Amino acid sequence: MIKVCLNGDRGQRDHPGVPITPVQVGVAAAEAVGAGAQAVHVHPRGVDGVESLAWVDIRAAVEAVRGTCPGVPVGVSTREGIVPEVAERVRLVGEWERGPDFASVNFHEVGAEWVADTLTSRGIGVEAGLFTLEAARRYLAWGGEVTRVLVEAIAGISPGVDGIAAAQAVLEVLGRDDVLVHGENGWAWPVLRWAQACGYDIRVGLEDMLSGPEGQPVKTNADLVSFL
Repeated sequence: MIKVCLNGDRGQRDHPGVPITPVQVGVAAAEAVGAGAQAVHVHPRGVDGVESLAWVDIRAAVEAVRGTCPGVPVGVSTREGIVPEVAERVRLVGEWERGPDFASVNFHEVGAEWVADTLTSRGIGVEAGLFTLEAARRYLAWGGEVTRVLVEAIAGISPGVDGIAAAQAVLEVLGRDDVLVHGENGWAWPVLRWAQACGYDIRVGLEDMLSGPEGQPVKTNADLVSFL
């Protein structure tokens, strides 16, 4: 399975192809799906262009993707950088209706289990994001139902000297192979190619990388998908 990650916390100063508005998100999603993506991950923005967990902004982004990519699963982020205070984050997530198919929860963050339980109570699938060995252990201890497990190799957070070693370390703790594996920035392409060769689900998009595997310039998320 190939999931496209359209924007993350990046802006158009990072890359002009990063979609921000709902219209841009819908267009970018359709292009990426046309290039081969089978699921969409997006960080919705408010009218000010800043990442948001407010239902009005979640709904706008999800409906934009659904409008251009009917039937394609779409998910969003709950990362603590969007709303650092966990009680407020849970309050906002608790206001979501059954809009996104799933939402990612980073299990190294404070209150991850609370956020995940809130999503489940709203009928929204959980993607368990595992950056570290401790996050994998917390996820296993939580034991809730998930749509997907994400093994995420993030330099400076994940263990190991490179992305592949970091992913392997988390996978060893996890003890399962039905996962999506990805990296970010300098680790993104090496981890993606390794994960692809191993048969894991993968993720690609301007959230994770801003150029092709050999540094080729890209204009859109679809360009990145086309390298697979």
